[in-house]
Amino acid sequence: MVSKAKSTKKDWEKILKGHEIEGVEKDQPETGEELFEEEIEALEAEAEEGVRAADAAAADIASLKETLEDQENKVKDYWDQVLRSKAELQNIRNRAEKDVEKAHKFGLERFANELLPVIDSIEHSLANMEASKEEMMSVYEGIELTRDMFIKALEKHGIKQLNPKGEPFNPDFHQAMKVEEVEGESNTVHEVMQRGYLLNGRLIRPALVIVIK
Repeated sequence: MVSKAKSTKKDWEKILKGHEIEGVEKDQPETGEELFEEEIEALEAEAEEGVRAADAAAADIASLKETLEDQENKVKDYWDQVLRSKAELQNIRNRAEKDVEKAHKFGLERFANELLPVIDSIEHSLANMEASKEEMMSVYEGIELTRDMFIKALEKHGIKQLNPKGEPFNPDFHQAMKVEEVEGESNTVHEVMQRGYLLNGRLIRPALVIVIK
């Protein structure tokens, strides 16, 4: 009887060790495989967190790069505007300097044009008096002296007389009024009907000439 009870107790211990009985919970220690899986899961979780952090950092870098490129473009646009403004300012300064220079050089042009007929009148008077120069020598010399003084005064202000008799015809400074077949080199000024004038190198009136054909 005793031996039978002992046998029954041992059998139950075996059953409890090897099987789960309904209504009975038993704590069992984790195996090496389960621990490895938990480590893998933990590493995967850390890796995923690292990937998310890297993606966030990459997004931030991309945003900063885009902002930087935008700012660089703005700086480039501003710099281009500065250069254009500087160039335009220089152009305005150059134009102003040229205008001032022209004003200094050619401000007397209208005044000079008003004086030229006076010289013409004096020269015509001298030409008409030349035939009777002996009788009116003193008057002739006085008018001639006045003319020469007048011309020298004009030259001091940049007004130069053109008297191209005997020179090659130059359409830039001479206006041909007539072409004659006379002795002399072709296309040469034979006579000057009216003298021309320059103001600081710029033509204000061409010389009226007769040209040899």
